[in-house]
Amino acid sequence: MSAAPGRPQESSHRSPQGDGTPVSATVSSHKAEVVRYIVNGLAATAVHYGVLTFNLKVLGFGSAGLANLCAAVFGIAASFLGSRYYVFAGSARQPWLPQAIKFSGMYGAIAVLHGIVLWVWTDRLGLDYRLGFVIATGLQVSLSYLGNKFLVFKT
Repeated sequence: MSAAPGRPQESSHRSPQGDGTPVSATVSSHKAEVVRYIVNGLAATAVHYGVLTFNLKVLGFGSAGLANLCAAVFGIAASFLGSRYYVFAGSARQPWLPQAIKFSGMYGAIAVLHGIVLWVWTDRLGLDYRLGFVIATGLQVSLSYLGNKFLVFKT
């Protein structure tokens, strides 16, 4: 069967999940999820960075690593809420406590990694904390998407 002029031909390929969903719909759904993840991540990162800057500039933390570790708690809370209700909204029907426990454990480990990266970058190497924050956040983004999708908010 050929498509009407100007309209793409619908694929007869089905998703590997065997649910009958065309592959193109699955890919489109995945792209939308990734966009929501990016939006949520940007919002949570803004919270994290804002608190980090506040800790260093206003509260006068002597260690960027410690200031970052404290700021991570705020970023993690924003990320959990956004992930549960916006990025992986289908998982909001599941009990929140097991998700929160998995999320907290995963993000706790990521926060420690983030803090270590920033501590080494800034406190030990004497480099600008802002660039260290960007590098540590790149690691965080990759690890958190995979962990959220396949461990915490799997449906």
